Amino acid sequence: MIDRDHIVGEDELNAYVDGELPADRRVIVEAWLAAHPDDAAKVAAWNKQAELIRARYGAIADEAPPQRFNVGRLTRRRHGAMASAVAAVVAAFVIGGTLGWTARGIETARPSDLARFTADALDAYRLYVVEVRHPVEVPGDQRPHLNAWLSKRVGSPLHAPELEKVGLKLVGGRLLPGPTGATAFFMYETPSGERFTLYCGRTSDRDTALRYTTGEKNAAYFWVDGDLAYVLSGPAERDKLREIAQAAYEQIDRRMPPQQGG
Repeated sequence: MIDRDHIVGEDELNAYVDGELPADRRVIVEAWLAAHPDDAAKVAAWNKQAELIRARYGAIADEAPPQRFNVGRLTRRRHGAMASAVAAVVAAFVIGGTLGWTARGIETARPSDLARFTADALDAYRLYVVEVRHPVEVPGDQRPHLNAWLSKRVGSPLHAPELEKVGLKLVGGRLLPGPTGATAFFMYETPSGERFTLYCGRTSDRDTALRYTTGEKNAAYFWVDGDLAYVLSGPAERDKLREIAQAAYEQIDRRMPPQQGG
């Protein structure tokens, strides 16, 4: 007869990595890992990824969120120590996420649709960039399905740009609620773990030129192509961010159908 008290599932492995297990269960999980090398390798990979992300984004994770924010409404499930990082990035956005608008000539009192869209994109970047095991809903190796699904939900043809030439691999994507409706969110990653995101959805704005905005530690290039707004977000390294945004911009522009004359 199988002793179910000594069977360890993925939820318990997650809790073990996050330091949430009582001492008696930690002993059982450690014995399980010693006897199951595949699970041990999985836990080791999670720990390594968490260390890399915390090393790069730790300043955000250490900030306390305001009490009025219920982070549980923003994420599907809680991930122990990583949940505190998610909560902190929401607070970081609220406190400092709109600092760049005044310097770029966009009114903060009555922001334009594109300004609100870009602020939401930076919010999404901060929220998901610290996720270790669940940063996306559909992985990057399912690119055709990802493109088709998000195109259908957003209501316009979408294609995750291929950014390998600028050192980025597609992690995957997810569907998010945006200021104008369903919005697509693509995440990319460098070999060293640095992450960039592309946020896109419908807009009535027609400001098509590449423009730049920055907060305290993050920044974005944003533009409009046809009826879609795009925001490329990442660390506030302007030259690198512009290189990536330009590569995405050129691919998206080539895919757009010609505008009808009027």
